Amino acid sequence: MPVYWWRLAPDGYATRCQLRARGLRPGGQPVAAQLERPRRRRGPLVAYLYRVDLAVPVRPMTAARWAALAKANIARRICPTCRRDVGYVIPASLGMCAPCAYPDHTAA
Repeated sequence: MPVYWWRLAPDGYATRCQLRARGLRPGGQPVAAQLERPRRRRGPLVAYLYRVDLAVPVRPMTAARWAALAKANIARRICPTCRRDVGYVIPASLGMCAPCAYPDHTAA
């Protein structure tokens, strides 16, 4: 697999984010090349590149996909302890809403 230095990849290659910005996706193609950005104290940062000519258009969002996404976002706001919709996404570090995680602080 070819390895290029940061910002020196030839035309015709793009990362996933760059493909997405163009409305494309890799579409099952293997990684064609990689970029490496050197760092001082650790190993290099690596970004995988895909060929733009083999990329396919992004699938459009259907009504069913929008509905599933809305349900998933609502589920992230429901506290598993008190079963209330708290109005914000519950932090994964707590696993429950703030009043359930810190009952002593909310009573004051």
